[in-house]
Amino acid sequence: MNTDALLVLTTVPDEATAQRLTDAALAARLVACVTRLAPATSTYRWQGRVECETEIPLLLKTRRDCYAALQALLNELHPYEVPEILAFAACDGLPAWLDWLRAETTALPAS
Repeated sequence: MNTDALLVLTTVPDEATAQRLTDAALAARLVACVTRLAPATSTYRWQGRVECETEIPLLLKTRRDCYAALQALLNELHPYEVPEILAFAACDGLPAWLDWLRAETTALPAS
């Protein structure tokens, strides 16, 4: 089965940002669900230096036709200069869950 479902990953610096992005994405009906994972340590290169920070991973469940608007919303509200926003296609899923995802999301044009 091929689906239109996407799992979008982003990381944020704190709980307040996680809640703000979650609320905005849900209010715009660009996601059906956001799962906030436990804080994690991210080590990465940024502007020539190795950085080590605690971040909160967010898993956002959406549809392919909502992705452009979701990416624009996350990019606009995210505090990072270059936020991590990655989308992964779901190749299969429980049909009832996929129906729920479609019912709870509304595609909007990217802003």
